[in-house]
Amino acid sequence: MNLHLRIWRQPGPDAEGAMTTYEMTGVSPDMSFLEMLDTLNEELAERGEEPVAFDHDCREGICGACGMVINGQPHGPERTTACQLHMRHFADGDTIDVEPWRAAAFPVVRDLVVDRSAFDRIIGSGGYVTAPTGSAPEAHATPVPKAAADTAFENAECIGCGACVAACPNGSAMLFTSAKVVHLNSLPQGAPERETRVLDMVGQMDAEGFGGCTNTGECATACPKGIPLPSIAAMNREYLRAARRTGR
Repeated sequence: MNLHLRIWRQPGPDAEGAMTTYEMTGVSPDMSFLEMLDTLNEELAERGEEPVAFDHDCREGICGACGMVINGQPHGPERTTACQLHMRHFADGDTIDVEPWRAAAFPVVRDLVVDRSAFDRIIGSGGYVTAPTGSAPEAHATPVPKAAADTAFENAECIGCGACVAACPNGSAMLFTSAKVVHLNSLPQGAPERETRVLDMVGQMDAEGFGGCTNTGECATACPKGIPLPSIAAMNREYLRAARRTGR
């Protein structure tokens, strides 16, 4: 396959960026998208040019590091991560635009790399369960209803890639935050901090500068792990309940 790549190049957070065109020849349909970028970077290095910077880690669709917008869609045309997207989903002669996540709360570090530490701060504000230290409790010591376990597992699949933010026209982080809140608030282990968790995490989300949710649903459509849109409604209910009970 021969491809025309238009890739966002930006040498630093305060530098001007622009789309740069590269011609790729002999691309195998069995390559992953990141393997194709690896090949491009090898060619650039051989020519003495600066390789394209992009995030990656596990390359197994688990870690969520490989965040990029491909032809206007987070992670590309398939509902998967960019590392699991294969070049057979494109046609010979295609022009492919590759950009970083576009959100005020995700500033560009370099090329396709953005700073997603805002997600870490949201989790740090309440996305955990405090428990006494010591030996691990027996697995079945605390019964969990099947419905609650299913809800918790469904939301625990969130990998924090940021596709929901990139897809949202408002740059909202509601789907990510709701996944973390609903995951823990569904379980009895999360009950002691149920109110403070949702209030603190939503407060931190707003402080990070993410946009508001207008229920367009693009976040759930782009999510590679299928976090459901009703999780946002569930978090809103949790927030109203917590605000009423605590007076915050």
